[in-house]
Amino acid sequence: MPHLIRASGGDNQPALEKLERWARKDCGLIAPHYKLSFPAEAGIQPDEKLIQMNGRILTALSASNFLEQLNTVSQALWEGDEEKLKTLVKAGVSEEEYNKALDAGSSRLSKFGHYSGATFYYGGEWYWGVDRLFHLEERLRDLGVCQTPDEEVLVPRPSIDVEGVDASHLRLDFYPSLNSPYTAIIYDRVITLKDECGIEFHHKPVFPMLMRGLPVPPKKAKYILFDTKREANFAGLPFGPMVSPVGSPVRQAYSMMPWAQSIGKDEALLSSLLRHAFSLDVGLHTEKGMQRAVEAAGLDWKQAKEAMNNNDWQAIVKQSHDEMIEGLGLWGVPSFRLSGPDGEPDLAVWGQDRLWLVAAEIRRRAAL
Repeated sequence: MPHLIRASGGDNQPALEKLERWARKDCGLIAPHYKLSFPAEAGIQPDEKLIQMNGRILTALSASNFLEQLNTVSQALWEGDEEKLKTLVKAGVSEEEYNKALDAGSSRLSKFGHYSGATFYYGGEWYWGVDRLFHLEERLRDLGVCQTPDEEVLVPRPSIDVEGVDASHLRLDFYPSLNSPYTAIIYDRVITLKDECGIEFHHKPVFPMLMRGLPVPPKKAKYILFDTKREANFAGLPFGPMVSPVGSPVRQAYSMMPWAQSIGKDEALLSSLLRHAFSLDVGLHTEKGMQRAVEAAGLDWKQAKEAMNNNDWQAIVKQSHDEMIEGLGLWGVPSFRLSGPDGEPDLAVWGQDRLWLVAAEIRRRAAL
């Protein structure tokens, strides 16, 4: 059953204006790779009057008709086709009924433990966006209820492929965070990608959202951990048990970064810290846990402790933070910026589930 909802905002989506801009941009970037389309001239948000008309039309439809008409109605909305919507809204519900439907849908969404639109709920699990649908498809196959089990899934995840690519004339800026579950499962794959294609690489750790004053409510945290585990399983990677390294471990880790980078070990250090915190159940809040992770990265613990006593790292992290948030308009991690060759606009994307897009753009740009 389809359920229309209100935009949640609030603590679950604290950067709502940035999210709206990013969501619009992301739709345009990924649609061609999923053999979908999105109106190229669409703005960040449709006109509020058209949104109301769209909602009144969809609310009046049965579940089967909703699926049949959704693409037509949504296309008219994002293209700003008011005349088409005026024709269709004649069969729609009243504004009052539409608002009741929004309240009911939003209440149901919250009751079942989520906070965003474009989500599917089945058997206790959430699937957010087109790039999670393959998880649902695979689950239905495993349950034996897929009617076409021998056919390919409808929306397979694109592969991360830069084999044979020389990207030495391109640049990749990578913004990870030590307290990010999503960073933990993509970090080593980013390092493998940059090594494989020889791209100019800039490693720029930033503070976690919690340490930047952005809330992560329990409902959101629960979904992130569940989704990370599902994504890790798909990639064949370990995830959990874990001890969150937020707070002092982040500051200690980042204070070691300039020293580790000077000896070519900053990537190995953050990789080890993420692995110990998110898959080896090691508390980096303890000296014993931090020492274990540092030494596993091939670093001397005595020298590491000395590096923790400097403040050089603070200006470096602030600059990375400003680049990502103010410069790129992104606020979550991990984030990426791909630059080059001359004449091509920078590609700035957010999320571990966008590394395939970075790889696809590296391959395209390397061939120019």
